[in-house]
Amino acid sequence: MKRLLLRIVLLLLALAVLAAGALYVLAHRPLQLKDEVVDFTVSRGLGMRQAANVIAAAGVDVNPALLSGLARISGRATSIKAGSYEVHRGVTPWQIVLKLSDGDVSQAEVLLVEGWTFAQVRRALESHPEIEPDTAGLSDAEILARIGAAESHPEGLFFPDTYLFDKRSQASGVLRRAYHAMQSRLAQAWAQRDPALPLQSPYQALILASIVEKETGRAEDRGLVASVFANRLRIGMPLQTDPTVIYGLGADFDGRLRRKHLDTDHPWNTYTRGGLPPTPIAMPGPEALRAAVKPQQSEYLYFVARGDGSSQFSRTLNEHNQAVNRYIRNGSKP
Repeated sequence: MKRLLLRIVLLLLALAVLAAGALYVLAHRPLQLKDEVVDFTVSRGLGMRQAANVIAAAGVDVNPALLSGLARISGRATSIKAGSYEVHRGVTPWQIVLKLSDGDVSQAEVLLVEGWTFAQVRRALESHPEIEPDTAGLSDAEILARIGAAESHPEGLFFPDTYLFDKRSQASGVLRRAYHAMQSRLAQAWAQRDPALPLQSPYQALILASIVEKETGRAEDRGLVASVFANRLRIGMPLQTDPTVIYGLGADFDGRLRRKHLDTDHPWNTYTRGGLPPTPIAMPGPEALRAAVKPQQSEYLYFVARGDGSSQFSRTLNEHNQAVNRYIRNGSKP
């Protein structure tokens, strides 16, 4: 009887070893994929067996029972993480289990460009092939509420940068990150502001930075451009900056700024109204933020574009008119 029991035990051990060996081979055997790279998304709330079914349906030639079995045996079945993943040709079932339990998600990126308006930001996010456009159809106010922003107007609130995200992330999630990034950058800039700055709040600094961003693309000119506007604010002189007028015109602007546009009053017309406009007009980058809170020291009150991207700065109206005659009226600008 004892010999029989011993034989049974040995047989069971042998079978267990064979099963373990077979499982090991299956776990480490490269799988066939429908393409060189296969993408799949594991939604929140899916169990390991459901996730395995998703992976097989995406084009990975694997038995879902094998994947879920490996995950259970290894103790990883309850630790899989939702997200978008990609696997490459040669991947094994065990590598997939590790990828899911480690949350080794695939990523994409989106670039939010300095000087963009919020409308441009929305288009970039909502048309991105790897972003879930959960903001589509929402009003600007509804988007701000969704991301937890306290402001009532979205313009300028998002920091321009390249954002990496898990594929199939929501647009509101990217916006939330960009919003907090701008809040952090703005707070840092405001803490380092010139004590003589004629601005009352970080939001006013954001407004001025957005104007500086739209007025010049040359880093070396931003400090002087900001100084012109700061000097005007100190003496109560209208800012008279074309980009704010263009922003206020919105869809009515056809690409040519005319005298009638400068004379038509609206909240963003800095020719007809004094002080800063009510909101930013675009997303300022870090250089524009720095220039807005720490303008270069100057006595300039005017500047005009030279036509090569740089600006000519003037202290008096007479000097400015001479510069306008040289660079604008004798140039190609209508």
